[in-house]
Amino acid sequence: MRNAVLFLAMVGCTASAAAQENDDLNLIPGAVQTAAPSTATPQDRGKFSLANAAGWYSYRGTFALPSSSATPSRWNDRVSADARIGWALSPNVTLTASDVLSTSFADGIGFPRESVRNDLRELYATWEMAPETYLEAGRINVRNGVAFGYNPTDFFRARTSVAQSSSDPGALRNNRLGTVMIRGQRVFDGGSVEVMYAPKLHSPVPIGGLAYPLDPKIDQTNGSDRVLATFSFELEEFSPQILAFYDGGRFKFGFNASHPVGGSIIAYASWAGGNAPSVIVDAIAFGKRTRTLPSFVPVLPPVSPSRAFQNDVSAGAYWNGEDKETISVEYNFHQAGFSKSDWRGWFATGANPTFTNLMWYIRSYASDRQDPISRHQAFIRADWAEPFHILHADINAYVMTDLMDGSSTAQLGGAYDLSDSWSLGAYLTGSTGGKRTDWGSLNSAASAIVQIVRYL
Repeated sequence: MRNAVLFLAMVGCTASAAAQENDDLNLIPGAVQTAAPSTATPQDRGKFSLANAAGWYSYRGTFALPSSSATPSRWNDRVSADARIGWALSPNVTLTASDVLSTSFADGIGFPRESVRNDLRELYATWEMAPETYLEAGRINVRNGVAFGYNPTDFFRARTSVAQSSSDPGALRNNRLGTVMIRGQRVFDGGSVEVMYAPKLHSPVPIGGLAYPLDPKIDQTNGSDRVLATFSFELEEFSPQILAFYDGGRFKFGFNASHPVGGSIIAYASWAGGNAPSVIVDAIAFGKRTRTLPSFVPVLPPVSPSRAFQNDVSAGAYWNGEDKETISVEYNFHQAGFSKSDWRGWFATGANPTFTNLMWYIRSYASDRQDPISRHQAFIRADWAEPFHILHADINAYVMTDLMDGSSTAQLGGAYDLSDSWSLGAYLTGSTGGKRTDWGSLNSAASAIVQIVRYL
């Protein structure tokens, strides 16, 4: 009752969660984006909403590798105020801001440090210094890649997650923390060139560390010096993008492409590659660097500590039907992830209570970076706008399957606009698999979230 009263009391004020979570999912991953930054006025860019999301959660009772952390609350209620604003400071200069303030209520959550969270997603200025030439500075959410389930060239995704109702990868990609950077872009006929520099502003903080409510989390998004250069162009109906990325002493190269196949199908592919160790070595090194793990911790499960050229690939196709239905089918490959032998080693090593926490830390590290923990996975997503000719409604679903053990996670979501000012949505999420599988070994089994949004 207290949550409902708080929600009603806030209706008269601020900011959009549900609409934001679906914006990116309506985009066909066709042509690589080469559009210039928006110079819209505040009236064009201002969006405000208030949301209340109530969730119920179920957990597995037995595990092949139990987690040492306590079982989370079986319920959660989150009230959030969301704002996206643009100001035209002059004919050639705009300022963009995006922020969400949320308060969560659940068993075991302390107020306010654990329950109140402000996520400054974006705050940057854009200067059109010459026709079709732009310079931007501030916190920017840079998205690269043409895939739906996993984008290997989305180099700025690590450590950017914010609380939201949907677990769809498209929603996570669109609604997240930006990175503080300087970005220059030149748009020309049929393509664009971009160069961006994100400086190291703070040493990386441990995974899952408790932040203060107004902490901008720069220590998550700007923990190393990074440089990204991209070149996008159109070649008949083929839309390639070439990328070069530097991150704290490591280099990666990337390639995105899409191409129409017939009148309703778009095929797409994304690749990134560079020298790097396995996720096991990377996780343990990061744990030592942030002093989460002691310096004497060995590399377990045992793998080669050396670097090798690691490939990441996403390839798939997107079909758009005549009745506003869309389906994407995708294969994802993450070479630094667990192989079958790595999985066997993870379960075997974790059976020793001395190393159980270490094994879970490796998986937390991969999740924090938004990387697949497993090498091979398949992703299928479907969306149907105005199903059965129901106006102002939308349903969507996705399934992500580990191809090495057959375990899966899935979500069914839907939204209905009650009016121009109110929207109601729901998300049902669950996972399947045996106790010694990727998704079946996790604590969480299923969840149901109902969300109501008031647009202002």
